Order: sequence, then C-alpha cells, then structure tokens
Amino acid sequence: MFQGAAALSLDAKGRFAIPARHRDALASAAEGRLVLTAHPHRCLLLYPEPAWEPIRDKVLAASSLNPQAAAIKRLLVGNAREEEMDAAGRLLIAPELRQFAQLEKQVWLVGQGSHFEIWSDAGWQKQLDAVFALGDQFLPPGLEDLAL
Repeated sequence: MFQGAAALSLDAKGRFAIPARHRDALASAAEGRLVLTAHPHRCLLLYPEPAWEPIRDKVLAASSLNPQAAAIKRLLVGNAREEEMDAAGRLLIAPELRQFAQLEKQVWLVGQGSHFEIWSDAGWQKQLDAVFALGDQFLPPGLEDLAL
C-alpha cells in the first residue's frame, strides 16, 4: 500500500528518485514495470503495471462512440507510458507528461493506496488549499461517520 506525500526534485532529464521506502514495493508489485499516465485533474498517475491493467481494460471496454468515454480513453490510455526504474531507483517522466502536469523542478509524489499521484508543487498546494476551504463540509457522503 502506497501512502504519504513526498516533495521530490526532477533532474535535468526529467527523472526523480522514488523514495527508498517505496522502491522495493514497486519493484515487487510490478517486477519493475510501471505505468505513468495523465489524470483529468492535471496530475499524473503512477501505477505498478499489474494494478493498471484492469483499469486500462475497463476504460477500453467503454464505447468509443460515447464522447465522454472517448475523451477518457484518449486521456488515460492515450497518455499511458510504460516505464521502468533505473538502477538508481529513478523514474523518467516523458516531456509530454511533464508538460501536461506542468511539472517543473519540485514535484510531489502522493500515495493513493494502489498507486501514486504526481503533482506539480503549485498543483499540490492548490489541492491542499481546496481541502482546507471545505471547512465543515470536508467529508463526502459515505464517510460522515469517519473517526480520526
């Protein structure tokens, strides 16, 4: 399970080092095979390939004649890239995906259980600000009885 948020730096080639605490789990969950793709919220998604496959298959099963389904196929599957960590535990983010998510020097790797989100620094701060702006309306339906 992937959890926690980490501020990381992209190098000149667009690579970032996966935090050591997640490297082994990613390597064992996917034998080093990872998938990066775009998300409608302008972040990137990083999945171990086995966790990505059922999502990809479900998206591809939707009708291409439905404009919403076609749009999500283009976004998720059309931008999906298979990547591998290098020997130093770094992952390359393709220029197209860096541009899509407006990634610059600092990025945020945010665990989401089965996968990670990768945010620009500004995008992550905007997400945090949106959470705090909700005030008492923080919990969505179904989580009203959540005790922290």
